[in-house]
Amino acid sequence: MTINVYTEQTPNPATMKFMVNKLLINGSEDFATKESAEHSPFAKELFKFNFVSGVFFASNFVTITKTDDAEWADIEAILKEFVKGAVESELKIKEATAEEAPAFEGTETEIKIQQILHDYVRPAVEQDGGAITYKSFDEGVVTVELRGSCSGCPSSTITLKSGIQNLLQRMVPEVTEVVSEAL
Repeated sequence: MTINVYTEQTPNPATMKFMVNKLLINGSEDFATKESAEHSPFAKELFKFNFVSGVFFASNFVTITKTDDAEWADIEAILKEFVKGAVESELKIKEATAEEAPAFEGTETEIKIQQILHDYVRPAVEQDGGAITYKSFDEGVVTVELRGSCSGCPSSTITLKSGIQNLLQRMVPEVTEVVSEAL
């Protein structure tokens, strides 16, 4: 199979989404620092580039965050070629672990919130090169964690309040607010 790689800009100007025509991972993996990539051969290799400051994998893409002093015009082709070679050589994203379907836990309301985030919000957030993780529900407030290109993105607050909060309030009347936990 020929591996094709194409890039998409994300709402976060410091990140770019590198899409491939192959499933890379079920779920997602976030490596916000070089140290966190210890058990990911793929991410560890990406961090060897001095202009890479974050790596996030989901389904068929890797979102790469660059350092402030790097310009996409200078590094995009290099990273595209690297991603292509890494996928072709089947460089592992993480050490082998058992994959399982998402297990939603908590009260009936918490499970409903998690299901909505998984079914409706996650695919939309992944389109922009990011991921969302449910953290908690307490006294009407849903706390989530935004990763990948969503972490530090200028438009993530709008997404959180206008998109996710409105959706959850319509579908789960107990929800009064959605907040993002800082990383």
